[in-house]
Amino acid sequence: MTTIETRMGENYFMIEFRNATKIYDNNVFALSNINLDIDRGDFIFLVGPSGAGKSTFIKLIFKEIDLTTGRIIVLGEDVTKVKRDRIPLYRRKIGMVFQDFRLIPTLNVYENVAFAMRVVEASEREIKKRVPMVLAMVGLSNKFKCFPSELSGGQQQRIAIARAIVNNPSLIIADEPTGNLDPETSLEIMKILNDINHAGTTIIMATHDKSIVDHMKKRVIAIEKGVIVRDEQRGRYGYED
Repeated sequence: MTTIETRMGENYFMIEFRNATKIYDNNVFALSNINLDIDRGDFIFLVGPSGAGKSTFIKLIFKEIDLTTGRIIVLGEDVTKVKRDRIPLYRRKIGMVFQDFRLIPTLNVYENVAFAMRVVEASEREIKKRVPMVLAMVGLSNKFKCFPSELSGGQQQRIAIARAIVNNPSLIIADEPTGNLDPETSLEIMKILNDINHAGTTIIMATHDKSIVDHMKKRVIAIEKGVIVRDEQRGRYGYED
């Protein structure tokens, strides 16, 4: 049983870091004694220079790597105690969006999004209902028969977002989702993510995009050398390029 102590109702945090430290084999402290709470429905920008610890932060939540010491708790579940055979079940509560889209090139748009539902053994009836719904949400209902190679970068990222939200996750982690996109397309992607957030989904987005962070005025968590140096509501990027 990995759920921590009984909590009253549904008021606990989405994510809690408790004295969380990650040391890699080369004795590098990627994260050092992090204590942090993320509320349900938060929109977080995770910022900092390359090598600061942002990727480690994300990988720990997604259970790609394990903490050295401390705890991470997601929706009341102590991630550090999740057994290997339960990781796929744990990950169902998280949708991932990547900079390089990671669409399956041999599947069309509909099939790419449906694939995420088939992984969790959704019924065909559910798939036929849900996939068109999320494609409409990202504005690409008319592209359902297209293959990734026939789409622009912005369209591919919209499909990646549709795939991330199709199983209705509580949390979306976006790792540099606008990194390969032009400024106008980046703002379109951010509008979609913002709408998803307004519907109640918590979003954590790692980014180097100063203009987006400053424009959106969301919570900003800045990491440098594995330590949180800034945690601001309606924050700014705060780094010179």
